[in-house]
Amino acid sequence: MRLFTAIDLPEAVQERLSMISCGLPGARWVVPEQLHLTLRFIGEKDGSELRGVMDTLAEVRCAPFQLQLQGVGFFPPRKKPKLVWVGVDDNEALNSLYRSIESSLVKAGMEPEGRKYAPHITLARLRNTPATKVGNWLGQHSQLFFMPFQVDGFQLYSSVLNERGARHYIEAEYSLG
Repeated sequence: MRLFTAIDLPEAVQERLSMISCGLPGARWVVPEQLHLTLRFIGEKDGSELRGVMDTLAEVRCAPFQLQLQGVGFFPPRKKPKLVWVGVDDNEALNSLYRSIESSLVKAGMEPEGRKYAPHITLARLRNTPATKVGNWLGQHSQLFFMPFQVDGFQLYSSVLNERGARHYIEAEYSLG
């Protein structure tokens, strides 16, 4: 199974994000209940490895913190847009949580994450969406701003791919503090 850690979004944030999830041809929008902030992609693990990952993550320590979403963008930069996202304000507590998870997983024998952590909420994956349309959509939503919300924990998810995209299932939940 494909595993990753993430922070779930409050229902009010999910609802507000769903209100802007339209207006881009070729976009496959993430359904509101699947919106999340990925902390660390773990990768393919079999059932016997799942218990080890769960136990490793149970040892992560971090205090609860506030998180604020703001702005929109796309990946990859300076190339044809493949996905649109909502940004996360720079947050040392979030970065600390990420580093704790990364350190714990590497100590448990997993490969280090090869990319720099770039926190964001994926709103849609794009297929043949004209760059001008993406630019217009980004311009319409560039001032997107959310009041901070409390983060009291994170989740371990499994991801199952199907013809409509990925479906995520909570395997374990971890409290902060």
